[in-house]
Amino acid sequence: MNYDVLIVGTGVGGLYTAINLNENIKVLMITKDSVRDCNSYLAQGGVTTILGEDDLESFISDTLKAGNYKNNVKAVSKVGKNSIKNIKNLSRLGVPFEKKDGKLKYTREGGHSKNRIVYCEDQTGKAIVEELIKVVKDKSNITIMENTTLTDLLIEYNTCYGASIINNNRLIKVNTKAVVLATGGIGGLFNSTTNFASMTGDGLALAIKHNIKLKDMEYLQLHPTVLYEKENKGRRLLLSESLRGEGGVLVNLNGEKFIDSLLPRDVVSAAVLKEIEKTPDKPYVYLDMTGFTKEYLTNRFPYIYEECLNRGLKMESDLLPVAPAHHYCMGGIEVDLYSRTNIEFLYAVGEVSCTGVHGSNRLASNSLLEALVFGENAAENINSKINEITINLDKVNSFSDSINMKPLINYVKGKADHRYDKLFNC
Repeated sequence: MNYDVLIVGTGVGGLYTAINLNENIKVLMITKDSVRDCNSYLAQGGVTTILGEDDLESFISDTLKAGNYKNNVKAVSKVGKNSIKNIKNLSRLGVPFEKKDGKLKYTREGGHSKNRIVYCEDQTGKAIVEELIKVVKDKSNITIMENTTLTDLLIEYNTCYGASIINNNRLIKVNTKAVVLATGGIGGLFNSTTNFASMTGDGLALAIKHNIKLKDMEYLQLHPTVLYEKENKGRRLLLSESLRGEGGVLVNLNGEKFIDSLLPRDVVSAAVLKEIEKTPDKPYVYLDMTGFTKEYLTNRFPYIYEECLNRGLKMESDLLPVAPAHHYCMGGIEVDLYSRTNIEFLYAVGEVSCTGVHGSNRLASNSLLEALVFGENAAENINSKINEITINLDKVNSFSDSINMKPLINYVKGKADHRYDKLFNC
């Protein structure tokens, strides 16, 4: 196959990159499951945006504080400055952000000093992905192949010439001018996660194979409020940070508040784990939403309410058992402000990348914003270069039909905090 650009992954990062590419660029998008099987689709809370130019300094301050000041300040500033523009663009594309009297409504989540998160009920990621899929499918220059697996990158002399993929048991060489990795995170490696099982770090594994620079892989984030279900393994039900942003409270088994529920995720998760150590036979604490009426909860959090009810829990009257689970990998393939890796014509966007925005701990709802801004940046850079590049059919005819995951698993294990060892499912 010959395409101008190959995009691997159909989350917000991949989709937004695709729709920002010039329409004369021939694009192939692949995903190893269905187009909707991406972590972006599962995002509940919302998308961060600055409220105006006078809020930029506060946004940067909140992001740096949450990231323990290990962030790339230029990257943080870039996503903040470009947030309003991209939220307006999503609205123009049809994303139904909550509004009152024609103006956007904002909620708050842990680590934010004010309400600055736009949202679509409690399924913001789904709402955004659905609209982006519509746009992509309307574009004649973009082809989507589902149930298609990336097996290797075609790299020679520090330049990427394409990739190898498998579709319907056929191993196919895809020659390109540029490749964009949007393969997501590593949640599929864990026993307890909020991610799809298919999120196994494929792009990161190939980065190790081809000496593509990785950064900050020791920074793994637990989400503090994931519904505890004793018999459940793998993906668990995330209870959005916006539950606490709207007034939900964490309490221990005695009903006592033990932490400010709106502190950054790493602080709250550490406090929950410490509390759980006191009761090993009951490894959870409670999220208390009983101060709200059923009417409010079903209107504001319809998805979460229904999912809890399916498990026999009524949010308006029952305490919700929660425990931390793997949620996000702050590290990834090191990229610059245009999503470029150290390999020529290879880009990375979304969770597979490390822009430096998040530091050692991601601020709530900054991931979708990062994917939007850096997806647009990647597309802008590709648009500016694409006419100068020719597809070279003779380059790189040696490639693999599968990805060896062991080096990635060992790499992550060696980097990760040992508190997380029991969460691995390797």
